[in-house]
Amino acid sequence: MSLRRRLPWLLLGGPLAALSVWGLVDNPRLFLATLLNGLTLASLYFIVASGFTLVFGLMRNVNLAHGSLYLLGAYVGWVAGEHTGSWLLAVAAGFLSAAVVGLLIQVLIFRHMEGQDLRQTLVTIGLSIVLADLMLWTFGGEIYTFEPPALIYGSTLLPVVERFPTYRIAVLFGAIVIGIGLWTFLAKTRVGMMIRAGVDDRGMLAASGVNVQLVFAATFAMGAGLAGLAGVVGGSALSISPGEDTRYLLASLVVVIVGGMGSVVGAAVGALLIGLAEQFGLAYAPTYSVVFTFVIMVVVLAFRPHGLLGKQS
Repeated sequence: MSLRRRLPWLLLGGPLAALSVWGLVDNPRLFLATLLNGLTLASLYFIVASGFTLVFGLMRNVNLAHGSLYLLGAYVGWVAGEHTGSWLLAVAAGFLSAAVVGLLIQVLIFRHMEGQDLRQTLVTIGLSIVLADLMLWTFGGEIYTFEPPALIYGSTLLPVVERFPTYRIAVLFGAIVIGIGLWTFLAKTRVGMMIRAGVDDRGMLAASGVNVQLVFAATFAMGAGLAGLAGVVGGSALSISPGEDTRYLLASLVVVIVGGMGSVVGAAVGALLIGLAEQFGLAYAPTYSVVFTFVIMVVVLAFRPHGLLGKQS
């Protein structure tokens, strides 16, 4: 690995290692609690960004309505949960509603704007504004929350930290499962190989008899569905309110840019860096916490314009 490739890792890893040593010596309980909070926030960011990785990073579709799909899935999941009393049905409803809307966006908008990044950007910005206003009109400005299943409700006793929310631990393991499943799907399955082949050479894939539009529509729907699923998961860990769509859209953009477009592993690394930076910033330097995320992005882009694990297209 060349020095230019190693430098971002050294610049980011050095301060993290120094903070870890100092934090463990100064206040182990605060450090470990902040670490766990950072990991769970990173897990949520990864679930949202994994869908964005499929749509933006892999398919090169600039969907700036991705955050609206997160909020839509959260609201629909909340309605389903309130009427059925089942958190699992709420998760399914959030995933399916966002997947259906994502499919419509792909068929009605992106299919007619292939390769037109500026038009895609402007149209999806307008669409996100419309969706945000419709959701505000329908659900108002109130804050909604989910009740997680009894199995993962309450707190778990951990060394040093003592008690930590069980649900957040479950989110961490859930994100790991989703990450492994998504990587396996893209790298090892026939459909995943078709998706990657279609991105590299759409004409050749179509000539081999594959319905490229169907493959891309299914991929877009999956990416949108992951955003809706994350809406229910995030609403259970935190809350649902207007403005969350913008927050998670920006988080997804930063995660994909830092990690590398089209890389599931890169999205995981990017989410980990951003989640930890946010939580440690709030715990140790709240005045400057918002700066740390952008410092990470600047350092990565200065030496690795395609992201830590991205490849030049």
